[in-house]
Amino acid sequence: MSELKHLGIIADGNRRWAKENGLPKIEGHRRGFNKIETLVNAAAEAGIPYISFFVFSTENWGREASEVSYLMDLASSMVLKLAKKFAKSNIRMLVLGSRERVDPKLVSLAEKAEKLTENCTGTTACFCFNYGGEQEIADAANKALAAGEKITPETIRKHLYKPEVPDVDMIVRTSGEERISGYMLWRAAYAEFYFLKKYFPEMEAADIENILKEYNKRSRRFGK
Repeated sequence: MSELKHLGIIADGNRRWAKENGLPKIEGHRRGFNKIETLVNAAAEAGIPYISFFVFSTENWGREASEVSYLMDLASSMVLKLAKKFAKSNIRMLVLGSRERVDPKLVSLAEKAEKLTENCTGTTACFCFNYGGEQEIADAANKALAAGEKITPETIRKHLYKPEVPDVDMIVRTSGEERISGYMLWRAAYAEFYFLKKYFPEMEAADIENILKEYNKRSRRFGK
């Protein structure tokens, strides 16, 4: 099994991929969502315990209303279908993010998807949806205060979204951009970074193998 326990992917470049291929931007998002199953299965085959995708940030609400509406509809139509496929492959699904502004029907679908896969013991696929790294830390701090706890790294970690999800070992961003855009700020303290020039809809199973090979070349000292 790989020593890489948590692979994070910032799924970027859907719109640019669509534009360069003469397609509407929403088609780029659809193609991107359709890649997720392939990449999760590849991670499972490689023995990676956790793989997470940054698919919709708290800042993405600022996009055109029609695009946001399409993304919400796409997520609603995909989440249970994906969960049913994952359940057959012993893959667990988790959704990390704030519920604020998200349609309660979509929240309910996400909860059903998690419930459907909760007993799966293979790879865990995490989806950061309506997620912001700063917001996650603020929410964790508020939960700690509400519980009467002193703010420490331990209490913050205990109240993160899905606290059982471990720190990220490697963060991959597609599309050639080289920033993390608030992704997994707490869990990324000692993450390795790898930037792919290809757009997210262009990713294939072989990319997971290449990412794993690159990770295994790295020397992680954790400040020591």
